[in-house]
Amino acid sequence: MVDRLEVRQADITTLPVDAIVNAANTSLLGGGGVDGAIHRAAGPRLLEACRTIGGCPTGEARITPGFDLPARWVIHTVGPVWHGGHRGEDELIASCYRESLALAERAGARTIAFPAISTGAYGFPMACAARIAVAEIAAWLQGHPAVDRVILVVRGEEALHAHRDALAEMGG
Repeated sequence: MVDRLEVRQADITTLPVDAIVNAANTSLLGGGGVDGAIHRAAGPRLLEACRTIGGCPTGEARITPGFDLPARWVIHTVGPVWHGGHRGEDELIASCYRESLALAERAGARTIAFPAISTGAYGFPMACAARIAVAEIAAWLQGHPAVDRVILVVRGEEALHAHRDALAEMGG
């Protein structure tokens, strides 16, 4: 299913996809990095919608409209903070991908864009995060033909190489 999965350097807030995933914090009320960029691009109604949700635990996901974004939906997921890999970080980040994909599919999204969850301020090692992302998405796509394309949106050369290497390991 890696033919439906691609890695791209881009600004996730500008992609014409059905759903983008936001690497959010547990409050869902905005933050730095991709979270802040998505909140700025979506406009103030996104913050209003997130306030009504009441937060999101690590490893889970919530959905809102995309408001001023090209994407119809924003799926907010909370990745784990890296603590050396001994606090269930791998399973929590994997859950972020699975939960986000399930929400996107239920919303009718056929195209979905993900950032590199937890690899910024949360410190998850890029290569490890990339392998988990690619493995989870590829496995999920096998049983879900209604989703046409998943894009892993990365920033920087390290992220680009890590995600492309992970995709190549899966045969893509």
